[in-house]
Amino acid sequence: MGKIYYVMGKSSSGKDTIFKALKEKCPDYKPIVLYTTRPIRAGEADGVEYHFSDEKRLLELETAGKVIELRAYHTKHGVWKYFTVDDGQVDLECNCYLVIGTLESYRKMREYYGKDALVPIYIEVEDGRRLSRALSREREQAEPKYAEMCRRFLADTQDFSEENISAAGIEKRFQNVDFARCLEEIMVYLDVK
Repeated sequence: MGKIYYVMGKSSSGKDTIFKALKEKCPDYKPIVLYTTRPIRAGEADGVEYHFSDEKRLLELETAGKVIELRAYHTKHGVWKYFTVDDGQVDLECNCYLVIGTLESYRKMREYYGKDALVPIYIEVEDGRRLSRALSREREQAEPKYAEMCRRFLADTQDFSEENISAAGIEKRFQNVDFARCLEEIMVYLDVK
């Protein structure tokens, strides 16, 4: 039976970079692409980081009973929704998967696919370092959204509280201070040669 290896962490913890490196190092693990209604960012591609959707498509998927989990964030730029869809991407009888998301979406996917099917990969970085990374990334955008960056940063404190981490069954944490070392530790954890 296959597994879903679920990469998560607070914003600007480096989880996207780790996720991309894992996709390269574990080519047999198929990526699961989540959905969002938020605007596409510079450097992103539809169907790669996310399936970029609109409210009409989300409603169609909900009506069809395909939405596994849905999160709505009231941002400085309106409501942005992120969601996981049972759209045929996952066949645990045949494959292992990589996915990136939030602690909340991890918990919902674990409920949907079963506790034994999901393996958490929780990435941590000290808050000052994360804030610096977030600011650098936002400055690169054509239209920086600093207020939204701050909202996400503060929301992470609640979303990734120690209580929530414990309730999700997260026991192992990976410190992303040195990227190469962090990635190596994850590869050992996954038992990938």
